[in-house]
Amino acid sequence: MGKFEDICKKIKNLEIQGAENIAKAGLVAYSLKPGKESVKKLLSLRPTEPCLANTLRYAEKYSAESAFHYLEEADETIAKLGAKLVRGIVYTHCHSSSVNKVLNEAKKNFKVNCTETRPMFQGRITAKELADLSIPVTLYVDSAMRLAIKKANIAMIGADSITVDGEVINKIGSELAADTCSHFKVPLYIITNSWKFDLRSLYNKEVPIEQRPTSEVWDKKPKGVNVMNPAFEKIKASSIKAIVSELGILSPKEFVKKAMSSF
Repeated sequence: MGKFEDICKKIKNLEIQGAENIAKAGLVAYSLKPGKESVKKLLSLRPTEPCLANTLRYAEKYSAESAFHYLEEADETIAKLGAKLVRGIVYTHCHSSSVNKVLNEAKKNFKVNCTETRPMFQGRITAKELADLSIPVTLYVDSAMRLAIKKANIAMIGADSITVDGEVINKIGSELAADTCSHFKVPLYIITNSWKFDLRSLYNKEVPIEQRPTSEVWDKKPKGVNVMNPAFEKIKASSIKAIVSELGILSPKEFVKKAMSSF
């Protein structure tokens, strides 16, 4: 029981980050305390994370072990497909385990530009992991995103959610990155598994954008100052070159069609 609550707390407080890492942690928690109430509790922690919901749905239908196996196999497929696209300077934003696995798989000379991703600095996690892999990486402050993308040959970012319209919801700053990529004609690829597809969007349900505590931005802010801390934003399908998943390298429209048929 205590371990279950500990995992829930870590997911809620962003001690566990990244949609797939959250899904895997959710599987561990579910295996410790199976049941509908546990699923309800886990899903309440990060409402913008369909990967967690789809993973738990699969675990309920089959088993937690089967769900783990699917995610691991998907990772391997995505890494191999994405690695073929890597070239020159790659831009990325925030931290995506899927993107980093693609970059680790790429057996060629390339560099990475990444942005810091305030206020929780997940971009630093990306930079450190790449440096540990001996991949040349340069960290840019978020407001220098335009410069980081202007020098890039390709952009690769993860996804927290994908809607039936092929729109991608990802970390705040991702829509700005997508618009900047479009301006400089830098192809943007979404690196993700198909369990990020949000079934709620099939029923015209608005995908919730998580609002994080303002204290993450400014602890003990001055009186009279309002702070907004949205965790995510939406990228339109027309800004995306392709979605790279275990289903293949597909346009957003093709991805949605395949993802729908797989559920």
